[in-house]
Amino acid sequence: MSGFTIAVDGPAASGKGTIAVKLGALYGYPVLDSGLLYRAVGVRLLESGGDLSDEVAATAVARTLDPAELERPEVRTRAAGEAASRVAIFTPVRQVLREFQIAFARREPGAVVDGRDIGTVIAPWAPAKVFVTASTEVRAERRWKQLLLQDETISFDDILADIRVRDHRDTARADSPMAMASDAVLLDTSEMTIDGAFDAARRIVETARARWEQSLG
Repeated sequence: MSGFTIAVDGPAASGKGTIAVKLGALYGYPVLDSGLLYRAVGVRLLESGGDLSDEVAATAVARTLDPAELERPEVRTRAAGEAASRVAIFTPVRQVLREFQIAFARREPGAVVDGRDIGTVIAPWAPAKVFVTASTEVRAERRWKQLLLQDETISFDDILADIRVRDHRDTARADSPMAMASDAVLLDTSEMTIDGAFDAARRIVETARARWEQSLG
């Protein structure tokens, strides 16, 4: 049994993280950005002198990951995002981190989890599933502005290239982690403000919540 789980999936820089945080604040639920798990694995692997293409080493890091590492500022850099994209393709890494995510998603009275496979793999039972997306250019601009605020000097063209590479990495393989659940609601935020996107997500979740409460009798 679990509480009211809200799964928020989507590609990089789609706005899913911001929406997830706002939904958590609205309902008073804890929020897990699952991407931070992979970022933390990638960062620690790099800091130890490891190779991001080393599946065995990445899996070993994942097995000993301390949740406190998700709070480190290093996991929110551009380099961490690239590292996460590299280690997240390894099935053993995903399997190791899966149990932590599942336990979080089952929290009472509810939880919000964002990522790429929350509605399909981590919490397929989630009553509310939102798949957030936006055009490649819009997502690149959002990430570029975010990194500028973090004092990272990078060109828009470089970020756009990064996003395209990550999108390919996320979807090219047959067992790619990112997929929209059949019962998820698609939310394209390309032309939306932050407040508009959140309001649209809130309405999707409220509809799902009403349906869920009715099923409980």
